[in-house]
Amino acid sequence: MIISGPSTRRAFIAAIVLGCTVSAAAPPRRIVSLIPAVTEMIFAMGEGGRVVGVSNYDRYPPAVESIPRVGGLLDPNVERVLSLKPDLVIVYNTQQELKERLGRASIPYYSYQHRGLPDITATIRAVGRQLGASDAANRLAEQMERDLDAVRRAVAGRPRPRTLLVFGRDPGSLRNIDASGGYGFLHDMLEVAGGDDVFADVKKESVQVTTEMVLARRPDVIIELHYGDAARAADFQKQLSVWDALPAVPAVRNHRVHALVGDEFVVPGPRVVDATRRLARTLHPEAGR
Repeated sequence: MIISGPSTRRAFIAAIVLGCTVSAAAPPRRIVSLIPAVTEMIFAMGEGGRVVGVSNYDRYPPAVESIPRVGGLLDPNVERVLSLKPDLVIVYNTQQELKERLGRASIPYYSYQHRGLPDITATIRAVGRQLGASDAANRLAEQMERDLDAVRRAVAGRPRPRTLLVFGRDPGSLRNIDASGGYGFLHDMLEVAGGDDVFADVKKESVQVTTEMVLARRPDVIIELHYGDAARAADFQKQLSVWDALPAVPAVRNHRVHALVGDEFVVPGPRVVDATRRLARTLHPEAGR
């Protein structure tokens, strides 16, 4: 899902940090997925040919561009979903009304819930079982786990910079800053990449941050994540220059304010491996990964 506006950004992060429930019968042949992360998982398993409907926010892999759209977290098009005659619909756990409609229509659904980085591979394995594709799912999950462990080893023993990981703020200002707290997959990715989250003690996936809080936490590195359509038109040098208003912050003083661009940072699917590698290279360019 692509995030626009502070309240929507926080709703998105909250929606993807819940856990996993399955309600389905035989292995499905026609799948509608309202979850971009799960869509990516299915394609990465080699089962993308079963997907007949995706959310309005699916961007990857490119094959999804030709698949019918069925709305998203806040605006699912139930009639469109039903018209595709699915035998499995993948929904957010919070989409209670949609689940009730599917139940009345006797259409099985997979209720998606997610917590941290390890839960991504757990979800891949669970979805693989649901699709009757456990072998492919296990191979994918195991490769991801090996790759993440390689990132962890590459930065082991190096100084861990105190890092502010920002996933949203008002353009051109330091208002409505949304940052990773000490819970969830963004926090976990940062830890694997060799950084210490400055809000690790705040056990929430999202923290609304003020400039006073930034000054108090004194991050060594600030990393902004940019994604979605807005990122394509952004002038990142101009965007990052707003942090110059806080010269007392070590990250600003030492020119360690960075922008990383890509939907893989906010879609907790197979590409989190690439996202974690990019975080590690930003935090530890000397590690050569």
